[in-house]
Amino acid sequence: MTDSPADLARAADVLRSGEIVALPTETVYGLAADALNPAAVRKIFEAKGRPLLDPLIVHVADLDALSRIAVVDSRLSKVAKFWPGPLTVVLPRKACVPDLVTAGKDTVAIRIPAHPIFREVLRISALSLAAPSANPFGYISPTTAEHVCTSLGARCPWIVDGGPSAHGVESTIIDLSQPGRVRLLRPGPISIEQLEAVLGPLEVVTHASAQNVAQDAPGMLERHYSPKLPMILFERDQKLPSLPPGAALILQSRRPTTPSHARVYYLSEHGDCVEAAHGLFALLRQIDQQHHSVIIVELAESKGIGIALNDRLRRAAAR
Repeated sequence: MTDSPADLARAADVLRSGEIVALPTETVYGLAADALNPAAVRKIFEAKGRPLLDPLIVHVADLDALSRIAVVDSRLSKVAKFWPGPLTVVLPRKACVPDLVTAGKDTVAIRIPAHPIFREVLRISALSLAAPSANPFGYISPTTAEHVCTSLGARCPWIVDGGPSAHGVESTIIDLSQPGRVRLLRPGPISIEQLEAVLGPLEVVTHASAQNVAQDAPGMLERHYSPKLPMILFERDQKLPSLPPGAALILQSRRPTTPSHARVYYLSEHGDCVEAAHGLFALLRQIDQQHHSVIIVELAESKGIGIALNDRLRRAAAR
């Protein structure tokens, strides 16, 4: 499906009928369903093979729509400058939100997306849309419609093609569900520095969640975003590790010298972390389909979106 008015109207009709549709967002492609229809939401979990203990993000058009499914916190006015955009906020939920969406918790993760196609489908459908990444659970997130088609196939017959995702990594998630506490649950395009400028100091959750309990938010499991090939990480200030035969080496920027016996890939020619984040998942997918033995990746500088980039790399490399 394209971004034509007819196709977007069709996508809205499909969603209203209780089916799933893959939609572009500014972060990654999402697998969307009517968030208040438990039968529709269950189709997301079935298509992805996603455990029910992992909650979903609900995408809404505006603050009025947010107030219909969550208890509004006064601190929202401080972060509203990041909306529409790649920020998700965890708030106390209202009774209309199904347990399937929240993993049975009393909170719900909500985002007001910026992508014009997603926003138009929200407008036409008049729905709140649950939408995790449109890929098999635990695999590399999709940043193009082709990625969705390749990885989900017949499990998702409706895909709206909006071109490559702008950010390339999932939204930042903060928890405002408890008075007096602000927790960063997942780093993303909205940086810690940007959030602390309006909210003050954050509690940064750095530990991985246990696999067998309901999660506070998506993306908190130790292993996530993973290619099929094994991954090895090394710090920027370390010398290049020894490379086994068939290794793929991913560097944050071009170096004067690189091993002649390895296939070398660059996330950015000049070490731009925004550019690196934009291309990370697409590059991992590309390498995962080639005849390599292992993926060896240089970590980014730990600031700004580099923190989110390293979070995705560490979870992708976990075994």
